[in-house]
Amino acid sequence: MKKAGILLIAMWYALSFFAGKLFLPYPHAVASHTALALIQSSLIRHFAISAFRIFVALITATVLATWLGLAAGRSRKTDRMLTPFAYILYPIPKVALLPVIMLFLGLGNLSKVFFIGLVVFFQLYFVIRDAAQAVDEHYIDSVRSLGASRFAILVHVVLPAVLPSLFTALRVSTGTATAVLFLAETFATTTGLGWFIMDSWARMDYLDMYAAMVCLSLLATAFFALFSLLEKHLCPWMHLKDRVSEE
Repeated sequence: MKKAGILLIAMWYALSFFAGKLFLPYPHAVASHTALALIQSSLIRHFAISAFRIFVALITATVLATWLGLAAGRSRKTDRMLTPFAYILYPIPKVALLPVIMLFLGLGNLSKVFFIGLVVFFQLYFVIRDAAQAVDEHYIDSVRSLGASRFAILVHVVLPAVLPSLFTALRVSTGTATAVLFLAETFATTTGLGWFIMDSWARMDYLDMYAAMVCLSLLATAFFALFSLLEKHLCPWMHLKDRVSEE
C-alpha cells in the first residue's frame, strides 16, 4: 500500500514537471492548499454535505437491499416476485432518471440521496440474494434440528454467512456511490464537493479544484476503510487464517 502511494505521488511529480502547466500543480502544493482550504474556506462545509449525502444513501440502500435480498434468497416465492423487477430495472441507466427524480423529489438532499441509493441498491441486492441462496442447507438443517425458529436461523446462520459478501459489495459500491455523488452534485445545486469541483474549474482556480478532488477521494477512502474495519470486527472468522499465519 505504501509503495503504491509513493509510486503514484512520484508519477504525479513527474507529470507536473514535464507538463509545466498551471492546471497540473505539484502534489505538495495541492496538499498544503487542501489543508488551508479545509480551515479557511467553505470547503469543509461542502465536504460535510457530501459526506452526509453518501452516508444516508449507503445506509438506506444497505438496509433495504439486505432485507429484500435475504427474503428473496431464502424464499422462492419472494424471489419470483422481486427478482424479475430487479432484472428489468437494473440495466436501465439511472443517469437518465436524474431529471425525473429531481422533478419528483426537488433539488435538495432528498433527490441526491435517493439517486445514489437507487444505483447502489441493485449492486447490493443481487450480491446478498445470491449469497443467501448459497448458504449450505446442512448448516440450516443442523440448527433447525435443535429447535431453532426461522428468525433464529436467519440471525445465527444465514446473516453471518452473508455478511462477508455484503461488506465486499459495500466496498465495491463505495466507488460507485462516490462517482454518482459527483454527478448528482453537478446538477442544479450550489453545495457539495461535486459542485465545488466544477465551480473551481469554471473559475480556473485549479488548486481549489484539486483540493476538492482530494477531499472526494478521502471521503471514499474513509467509507472503504470503515467497511473493512466493520468486517474485521463483525466477521472475525474471515481473518483466522491471517492470525494463524502471523503466529
